[in-house]
Amino acid sequence: MGSPTTSKILGSFPLHIASLFRPYATRLSIEVLREIQRGVPEYNRPVEGKFGRILTEAVRQSILHCIDSVGNPNVPQGDWANLYKHVGKIEFHEGRPLECVQTAYRIGTRVAWRRCSQIGQAQGLATGTLCRLAEAIFAYCEEISVMSAEGYAEARTQASGAKERMRRRLIEVILCDPGALPRDVAQLAEEARWPLPTHLSVVVVEPKPDHHGIAAPTLPDQVIHDLDRTTPVLLTADPERDLVDLASALPGWRAAVGPRVRLTEAAASQHWAGRAIGLVQRGLLPDVPLTWCRDHLSTLWLLADELLMNELAKQSLAPLRGLTVKQRARMVETLAVWLETGGSAPKIAERLEVHPQTVRYRLRKLDELFGARLRNSHDRFEMEVALRAQHLLGDRTSDVLDEPEPS
Repeated sequence: MGSPTTSKILGSFPLHIASLFRPYATRLSIEVLREIQRGVPEYNRPVEGKFGRILTEAVRQSILHCIDSVGNPNVPQGDWANLYKHVGKIEFHEGRPLECVQTAYRIGTRVAWRRCSQIGQAQGLATGTLCRLAEAIFAYCEEISVMSAEGYAEARTQASGAKERMRRRLIEVILCDPGALPRDVAQLAEEARWPLPTHLSVVVVEPKPDHHGIAAPTLPDQVIHDLDRTTPVLLTADPERDLVDLASALPGWRAAVGPRVRLTEAAASQHWAGRAIGLVQRGLLPDVPLTWCRDHLSTLWLLADELLMNELAKQSLAPLRGLTVKQRARMVETLAVWLETGGSAPKIAERLEVHPQTVRYRLRKLDELFGARLRNSHDRFEMEVALRAQHLLGDRTSDVLDEPEPS
């Protein structure tokens, strides 16, 4: 719950004072975030992914909660308190000392007070009012520091001993420190009591929205895992053996098994497993509990860089631009089957379920549009790749061709 001191002080202000500060909330959030990143080296990185969402939300909520509490001592405290406990837990699981977030709070408090003092003076607030406001802001800093410390302590208590901590550290070294010396990795694996394999697969898992605070899943001891990091993962030397019961161990979660690679290439396995999860989320791969990258290698390759694939489609299929949407769709399906099979008009007609004479007309039209390109193996390859990629993306060829060229 909220601190009686903070709630009492902020709630005692006239309600109209909140309206003096609310217009500056967004600008203040940006300034606080910038100064925190300058002052805390561990946070001086792009504000993106889970890290970015949590940091941005914590700053935004702290400012809005203070403003909402002005003149309203009964403002709800539960969600706000849980947020800062969660921040503490994340700090622990990300391997940062508690001092990082506490330093961030102190920096944010100084910035907030400096800006609020300037706004208050410009709005003609009395000195006594500003003094009480300062008292509330600094008390607020102490309060959220305590909450995050509680969350940090809870997370530390939940971590199951030295072995689990060493395994988390081992995962980070394997995935994030390609320059680590083999002997150091081997030593860490020994301390974590994990037989270090020469090859492994990284499994990226997508947690359920309410996964925070669940009990650790029951997985084979030879599977090391960290489900609280920014990208939750499992590492296994034998996914066929170790993942048989994964669905029951993590009910409702999605997972993708990356390619089996050398230990030093583990980050690449994680990358492709993450890409597979992303394609499942977009409906471009089947939505099943466990996706194996090995079963979708061509799809992963074709969609590895969608911007380049769209550019390839614009370039290789440019002759279709002048057609209507319906004409373009017919030409695209005919061209795709012709490129795939190289078959005669009757065979293509059978695939497309149209009359052979219709196919002959379309092939003549394609020859008029593309000319020598249809007889150039390189051009044909680019057309086929582009068509296959656009088909995977939901037959977006027409939309891509209609995109305006940059001026």
